[in-house]
This record gives sequence, structure tokens and C-alpha cells, in this order.
Amino acid sequence: MANNVKQIHDFGQSIWLDFIDREIIASGKLQKLIDEDGVRGVTSNPAIFEKAITGSSDYNEDIKTLGADAKTTEELFFGLAVKDIQAACALFEGVYNEEVAGADGYVSLEVSPFLALDAEGTAAQAELLWKQVDRKNVMIKIPGTKPGLVAIQQSIAKGININVTLLFGLERYEEVANAYIAGLEEHLAAGHKIAHISSVASFFLSRIDVAVDPLLEAAGHKELVGEVAIASAKKAYEIYKRVFSGERWEKLAAEGAKPQRLLWASTGSKNPAFKDTKYVEALIGPDTVDTVPLETVDAFRDHGIAANTLELGLDEATATLAKLPELGIDLDAITQQLEDEGIEKFNKPFEKLLKAIEEQKAKV
Repeated sequence: MANNVKQIHDFGQSIWLDFIDREIIASGKLQKLIDEDGVRGVTSNPAIFEKAITGSSDYNEDIKTLGADAKTTEELFFGLAVKDIQAACALFEGVYNEEVAGADGYVSLEVSPFLALDAEGTAAQAELLWKQVDRKNVMIKIPGTKPGLVAIQQSIAKGININVTLLFGLERYEEVANAYIAGLEEHLAAGHKIAHISSVASFFLSRIDVAVDPLLEAAGHKELVGEVAIASAKKAYEIYKRVFSGERWEKLAAEGAKPQRLLWASTGSKNPAFKDTKYVEALIGPDTVDTVPLETVDAFRDHGIAANTLELGLDEATATLAKLPELGIDLDAITQQLEDEGIEKFNKPFEKLLKAIEEQKAKV
């Protein structure tokens, strides 16, 4: 029987794994996911690295070795992370080089979450990490905050692959897409080629429903519970199709530019009442990426249904979002709150991670 996860790629969507640690690379499990499930990339974040480094002894030797020269604990952490990212990049080289070179096979590494509101610091660290990893199939993750927009454009203008993270709202998503295009235009105007540059815009899903659903229930509209995130994603895809068409984009496409694909993030169901493959099944469509945790890959392999669903029910999606103001629900305010909380959710594990590395360094 055909593998359910692998079938998703038949509809033009790439599945990336939202997880990394040394064990999954060294044991051959990641290679197996590539071969059997058709996994086509990896994303990481501070919370994932915190679990990886504090949850095993696999990093102890490197903490000792790299710790001798690292000036700060953060520098030591990125030394550890870069090794993992380089190892994963090697596994995905085959994917990167197949069909259209650079269409897939990316591994993402995030800048320090402490820089989320610092445009200059973010751009500088993105360039540093890009040079340290030194692999054509790495993406540097930059949060899509207001200051992040500046850093995204500057980084693309330097030819760096960027994964824009922490997107919740449609207006900000469109600003991100335009920052990518402006960055490509700058890189081209400076006399460089642009066909090798790749980027994704990571639109976070389940957290939207976690915030909105209690308000819908309180307003007596249970029929809309679990629908707002998917409706937002479908509308984001409409924006994607509009922005990456027309005269401005066609000039770049003629030079080999790739559209900045939408990536669905936070796709594990947080509500036990929902099907555990709900978000993945609802948003399968061409030229998109879905980054999923291991348990969601397992669930989809077992009982997921792959079908071209992304552009189904667009009128219903429009109606769902139009209903919210009538119910006194301000989605723009909620998505801004989610962005603020998202920064905090990455800051805390990063602080915990740095503390754990300091403690481990003292022991070794």
C-alpha cells in the first residue's frame, strides 16, 4: 500500500519534520523518514533544541570541547546546533539536488529569540549563522515581527535563505511576502543571480484556534470551533497566489526566482476533540510546505487522508473570518497577542537551555 505521508507530495506539498536531535540523525531514523515517508526537510526551534540537549548525554563531549573556546553560553549553544544542522543538511542533499535543484531539502536554524525585536541584531546573526553552517540547503529562521521585516529583506538581499517564523495574521503575512520580493530585487540590482535563493513563510495554525475557540463557544457558535486557523490559512494562500503573480513578480521569475512558499506550522492538534491529523488534511495543496512533529507524521502514516484540499471551501473560509467581528472577536488583536506570546514561548526554553548548558559545562 502507498505510504499516506508520501502521498501528500503527489499534491505538490512538501512535508518537513518539526524535530531534530543527534539520536534521530545517528540512528538512521531521519534517513528512514526521508526514504519511506518522503520527508523533505527539517525545522528546529529553541524549544526543540532545549529538549534535545537537556534530554540526553549526546552533547556532553562537544560541550566540553567547544566550551573551551566559546566566549558566551549562547555561542556554545550555536556551536552545538550548527553541527546538528550540518549533519541534517548532508542527509537532505539528495532531496535538494533532485528535480529542480533547490526546490526542497532544507534544514532550518533559528536566530536567538532574544533578538526578535532587534532588526539589526537579527540581520547580523542571520548572516553569521549562514556563514557558520555554510551549506546551500540551510534556512535561517527569522521571526516575522515588525523589526523582523527589515531583517528579512536585508538577509534576502544578501542571498541568504530565510524561513520566516511566528506568522499568525494575514496583514503581516503579506508584508513578509513583499519583504522577500524587495530583498530579491535588491540582490538582483546589485548584479547577483537570484535563482538559488529560497524562502518559506511559516504560518502558525493550532495556536490561533486555542485562542479563538473559547470565545466562539462563549458566543454560542460552536459550529465555528476549530475553523478559524484553517480559514486564515486558506485566505493566506489566496494572498500568496496574488502576490506571486503579476508584472513585478514576473520580472523576478524571468531571472529564476522562486516564490516564497507558505509553510503550515503548529499543525499538531492541541484540542483532543479534534482528529490528530486535522490541520494537515485540511491544507494540502500545490507549492506549500507543512512542518509536522514526529507524532503527527506517525498519525498521518496510520490514518491520514491525502487529498488536494487547500482551495476547497474558500467561500466558507471568507464567511468564517467575516463572522468574527460580528461576534465581537478581534482577530487582529488576537494574532498580535499570539506573536507576543510566541516570542516569550521561545525565550523561556532558550533561557532554560542556556542554563542547562552552563550547568553541564561546569560538570564536564
